[in-house]
Amino acid sequence: MQFKIYRAKEDELIKGCLRRDRNAQKLLYDTYSSKMYGLCYRYVKDVMEAEDILVTAFMKVFDKIAQFKSEGSFEGWIRRIVVNEALTYLRRHRSMYLETELEQADREPDYNSLSDHLEAEDLLKMIQELPTGYRIVFNLYAIDGYSHKEIAEQLGISENTSKSQLSRARTYLQKVLQDKDWVENKKLSSDESAT
Repeated sequence: MQFKIYRAKEDELIKGCLRRDRNAQKLLYDTYSSKMYGLCYRYVKDVMEAEDILVTAFMKVFDKIAQFKSEGSFEGWIRRIVVNEALTYLRRHRSMYLETELEQADREPDYNSLSDHLEAEDLLKMIQELPTGYRIVFNLYAIDGYSHKEIAEQLGISENTSKSQLSRARTYLQKVLQDKDWVENKKLSSDESAT
């Protein structure tokens, strides 16, 4: 029952946006903007750039809302537009320099050796520290669910390059996590010896 009520409200919101009703557009923006801003910020490290991408993406949502055919999630449809706008922004501003070496990273991460005290905010900070190419591929694949084929098409790279970038991102994150775990363990042992 709750889903039907939500779906009915969402349908009314979409209809209002189709009529170019400013109140409906504002409500749509208010409903989805904070989540979509987080998505923008994962792709670019700068707050102002993320806001620019968000505003441009929502302008496209309003312009193309008639193309939404109620097949699948409306939020997913918005998300796709936002991701595409972030990638377009990165290409346009030449901020995206992907490494093209195809060698694999040294090894797969060993997640068993890592602390399980990792907070979501910590993980997002670590993702932001990834080199640009690693960060973009990691976001597209691991978080947004794109396939390597789709990533290759979106970024104009080969599937092998996408796989290599993902592998390197994972290795990089593993190293950061292991370093963080080592520092935390060292701090815990020094705290214990002080008592």
